[in-house]
Amino acid sequence: MLHASAVLDPASVVAPVSRRTFGSFVEHMGRCVYTGIYEPDHPAADEDGFRTDVLALTRELGVTMVRYPGGNFVSGYRWEDGIGPRDRRPRRRDLAWHSVETNQVGIDEFARWAAKADVEIMYAVNLGTRGVQEALDVHEYVNHPEGTTLSELRRANGAAKPYGIALWCLGNEMDGPWQLGHKTAHEYGLLAASTARALRSAEPGLELVACGSSGSGMPTFGAWEATVLEHAYDLVDYVSCHAYYEELDGDLGSFLASAVDMDHFVDSIVATADSVGARLRSKKKINLSFDEWNVWYLSRFQGQEPPETWDVAPRVIEDEYNVADAVVVGNLLISLLRHSDRVTAACQAQLVNVIAPIRTEPGGPAWRQTIFHPFAKTAALARGDVLRTRLTSPTYDTARYGEVPVVDAIATHDAESGDVVVFAVNRGQDAPVELTVDLHLFPDHLRLAETCTLTDTDLTATNTCEAPDRVVPRPNEHVSIDGAALKAVLPRVSWTAIRLTRAEEGR
Repeated sequence: MLHASAVLDPASVVAPVSRRTFGSFVEHMGRCVYTGIYEPDHPAADEDGFRTDVLALTRELGVTMVRYPGGNFVSGYRWEDGIGPRDRRPRRRDLAWHSVETNQVGIDEFARWAAKADVEIMYAVNLGTRGVQEALDVHEYVNHPEGTTLSELRRANGAAKPYGIALWCLGNEMDGPWQLGHKTAHEYGLLAASTARALRSAEPGLELVACGSSGSGMPTFGAWEATVLEHAYDLVDYVSCHAYYEELDGDLGSFLASAVDMDHFVDSIVATADSVGARLRSKKKINLSFDEWNVWYLSRFQGQEPPETWDVAPRVIEDEYNVADAVVVGNLLISLLRHSDRVTAACQAQLVNVIAPIRTEPGGPAWRQTIFHPFAKTAALARGDVLRTRLTSPTYDTARYGEVPVVDAIATHDAESGDVVVFAVNRGQDAPVELTVDLHLFPDHLRLAETCTLTDTDLTATNTCEAPDRVVPRPNEHVSIDGAALKAVLPRVSWTAIRLTRAEEGR
């Protein structure tokens, strides 16, 4: 058996856990909205047409914030198509996903869904085919209290109070040639600055997100952020990051180490943003919004030909996730928590059906994919402060990232409750690892409160409509506390969460 060790210190704090870390993403793409969150003819639909089974799973998942309405979709979206009487709403071509958008769900419906799900809305505006005026118009509609044409229109449409959306994305992936209205960094930087300036004139306290790179493999990675921030540094609060990971050519070892790339992505953009801030002599720090991340078998999707027909809510990238995918998702959450000092918002893409933790069938059941579980447990257990975790681990070689640690881990500490939670992954395919965590710096005696491990002898096992609980986290019987040391056996290719709490008696 391999051995790894970690030392935790309650005084060594990265940052408080940001609840916005546990965001999700609903795009008008495939079946995410229609037959995902909204299916008025479903037996479980409520009075507004929302699937109550999906709402229940969203709450269980622990989602705190949802980015809406895109995604690539937003770069061609006319927000006003989705308001007013449904029978008068236009049907439009969605060029991003080669489908027909019925506009039966718009901002008013989504705001009602968000209130039921108890999530914050992160709203994205169209800076692809539209611009400053449209951003101001949708802001007036959703956030202005009353007394203007668009705020009164919202009131007439049934929402007497403004929605109070605080967090706004200034477009989506404008660095990507696939994006409608794709721009150079200079062009986008000017537009983002103009839009930010206008929105702040309307509501000074808004939090604004400028588009960063669509991936660390983009040829403009780093240079894009530097140019955009030269124009918009003092006008925005965040720069976005997007990253998707998949197992390529059977290289499971590199795939399991995907968080190494996420760490590099974050560190690189933080360095770039801070460099721009230093050149501008600004005391402000730009935070990161990692508002698209997940496992996505993108190479399979890119090889497909566009459909010949234009359909409503076609089945698009409904990836079925296995055990290894869930371990990677758990590890990516560890990376996001590790960077909580600068990554203060994040959105797993997407929520339902489209590369999602929740799957549904029209008229049928909803169920949890394997990746649902590490997200839900991390969202439920991560409280208080993120602690710097001094980790010593054996390593293994990967084709993509070189030598990487077999074990990755992070911990959180809630001083009020006394809870300490350790999240750990064993990326190794060959052997379990015994992880020893030194707890002697904690003033309270700690006892085990709960453990769970997600793994399986079949790493390709999935959850399906017929077998929705094939892969679930289970208690880890090989976890113990010996004095001030936590000992846990991490099975090969596994994700584990361990919660410790104050013992009733002292040491």
